[in-house]
Amino acid sequence: MKNQIGKEYIAPWEKAFDRVLTPLEEFIHRQTTSGVLLMLCAVAALYIANSQWNEAYRHLLELPFTIGMEGFQLSKSLHHWINDGLMALFFFVVGLELKREILVGELANPKLAMLPIIAAVGGMVVPVLIYISINPEGHTLDGWGVPMATDIAFALGTLALLGKRIPKSLLTFLVALAIVDDLGAVMVIALFYTETINFLALAAVATMLLLLVTMNLGGIRRPLPYILIGVVLWIAMLKSGVHATLAGIFLAFTIPMRPKFDPDRLLSHINEMVGQIKRAYQREKNIVNNDELRTRVRALGEGVQLVQAPAQILETKMHLPSAYLVIPIFALANAGIPIDWSSLGSILTHPVSVGIAFGLVGGKLIGIAGFSWVAVKLGLTSLPNDLNFKHIVGAALMGGIGFTMSIFIAELGFAHHAQDLLMAKTGVLLASILAGISGFLWLYLTSDKSRE
Repeated sequence: MKNQIGKEYIAPWEKAFDRVLTPLEEFIHRQTTSGVLLMLCAVAALYIANSQWNEAYRHLLELPFTIGMEGFQLSKSLHHWINDGLMALFFFVVGLELKREILVGELANPKLAMLPIIAAVGGMVVPVLIYISINPEGHTLDGWGVPMATDIAFALGTLALLGKRIPKSLLTFLVALAIVDDLGAVMVIALFYTETINFLALAAVATMLLLLVTMNLGGIRRPLPYILIGVVLWIAMLKSGVHATLAGIFLAFTIPMRPKFDPDRLLSHINEMVGQIKRAYQREKNIVNNDELRTRVRALGEGVQLVQAPAQILETKMHLPSAYLVIPIFALANAGIPIDWSSLGSILTHPVSVGIAFGLVGGKLIGIAGFSWVAVKLGLTSLPNDLNFKHIVGAALMGGIGFTMSIFIAELGFAHHAQDLLMAKTGVLLASILAGISGFLWLYLTSDKSRE
């Protein structure tokens, strides 16, 4: 379009048609910006917890919040709603990411997936062994799952600060590793962090899952029915004793990955509709006054939506609220750690904080880099052409950033031990800072500066 003085004018929405990102590029971009926001919220929570507003902060988190009607109500504290409710949305997005990566992403090709899978297994096993060696018995043993998790948003956000100094395949490696890591953490939560089982509610969970799978196989591609059943699934999971957030994972794995329309049919249909839109436009160029043009354009938009897989549509839509709302709120509610500097020595020597810190920093480094090196030497897999083991060491250090999932598991493991929970969160915080700084410096000093 040209304006009155002859200059070309391009509206912002027109630029959107020229902006093409792969799912991986879109994922990395959002996780990077989410990591920055997450960092700011964590700092804000730390400041509030160590200020004169600490008491008000604690009181706010313990406020009861009730939904439902008389005879059927759910009443929990605001803190529980965040950890059990909002985090179910986070797990839903994680589940969608897992499903995409397994079916069509970096983990779909066994040859390419072998390296990050082996690295992720090492990054889970070694930290757990280190923690158990420091906390071999007693209730502190319950925190063994805390150091096995990697925070993908923080890790990618820190890695992205290096820009073009690092190869893009290192980002891909870390994404795949963290996704496998998330899957391991989810399995640990389901199997080992469940206190009591309500078998009647568990039967309701199984019924909802069966219904969701039937809807998938029956060809239902609209998201709304899945979301409505998903809410019932979450309530049943909450009553079952298995952690309610896992409902998000189960729901995600039942969302269809196959679109309703065949792409070849869509192309033919689009060509036909473009001709109809052109003819309608020639009759009346103002879309506000042209009902036919408006309906044709709307129908074209709906067709474009239906040719996309429902799981990918939901992942795209839900990633923004998950990354920019759910996770920051979780950080604000859970990163508020009151630090008593006079007792810093006891914190640094407490078996829980020491086990978590050593597990996240040293365990991730040994597990990820060590297992990768052994796998390559044994010929089980190979490094991508533009990666070397200096890059893998840097990614292994970044893997020690365990903020979101680690704190979440700590909340489960030490739910009845407030002092140990405080030690666990402090250990996660210190380890994440150390891992992020050391990983950044290592890659900055060892990377090829000519890449910039």
